[in-house]
Amino acid sequence: MHINYIHEPTDLQCGQAVLAMVLEKTPEYICSLLDNDRETDLKEMKSVFSSHGVWISDERKQATAKKDLPPIALLSLETPRCWHWSLYCDGTFYDPEHGILQDFPQAKRKYYWELRINKQK
Repeated sequence: MHINYIHEPTDLQCGQAVLAMVLEKTPEYICSLLDNDRETDLKEMKSVFSSHGVWISDERKQATAKKDLPPIALLSLETPRCWHWSLYCDGTFYDPEHGILQDFPQAKRKYYWELRINKQK
């Protein structure tokens, strides 16, 4: 899958940026859909993915290294500043704050939910 990287429009919109990257939408569209331009919670993330045909696992799993991740995953990372949403796809990290990376951004704890994207959008 090809991901068009989106930098978070504000420090509080990492969730909207991740949703926008996966769904090929704009962060503004996601903010409008959620009626929320601040932090997103897991319930909001799951709801938007599900309503747009993206399967998300029920179980949160811990990752210690890149090799632990499935092909596509929603990441929840405890960064030095805050808890933070990020995206992993096919060996690359698309982090709304830190850019396109080859490994996790700095994080004490790393969790993920597997995503499966319906090819027919």
